[in-house]
Amino acid sequence: MRKLMFLALGAIVGLSFTACGNKQAQTGVYSDSTEVDSSKLKDVVVYGLCGDNTAMNSLQMMTDMGDTLNLNIEEARENNQVFGNYAPGDRLAIVLTPDKKIVKSVINESVLMGKWLMPNPIDGSSEVGISIKDGGIAESIEQPTIIYKTWKIIDGKLEITLVREGGGDEEETNWYTIDKLDADSLIYHLDDEVFEYSRAK
Repeated sequence: MRKLMFLALGAIVGLSFTACGNKQAQTGVYSDSTEVDSSKLKDVVVYGLCGDNTAMNSLQMMTDMGDTLNLNIEEARENNQVFGNYAPGDRLAIVLTPDKKIVKSVINESVLMGKWLMPNPIDGSSEVGISIKDGGIAESIEQPTIIYKTWKIIDGKLEITLVREGGGDEEETNWYTIDKLDADSLIYHLDDEVFEYSRAK
């Protein structure tokens, strides 16, 4: 009888330790999950080609990683965040929310490429600009004091690397916000500096 009481007591004590252990484990998991700050998660940028099964507010994309995505871009369109529109075969950069469920912006790299000109800001007597080429190459047009080197879309921004006259070989990298992009116009800004281009004829 006494032996049975000891066995029962041992089982109760064992269950108590197990329950306490589980409670601590659950508390630890809960604590870890509360430490995740969703505001620190970065947007996801996907690169690839526009697919054939594409419509007004739905976009099929064949990514550089070999995946096929079917995305609803209605929200991006409503927020005026579709730059350059799109057609099958166009090369695109798409910015998704961290959970990859919502398209924040669509940038058509195929439309972005080309020669872009604006009046010379010094006297307006000539035109200056930038040539955005395939392979991430950028070149200056009639701008001897600024030598454009490279471009790419990163985090939804237009990244341009350049070298200024008198700066030696030191490269400068700027990240521009695109405001408008279509067949004839390209507008982007950095702080208060706005660049308004027209496509070269």
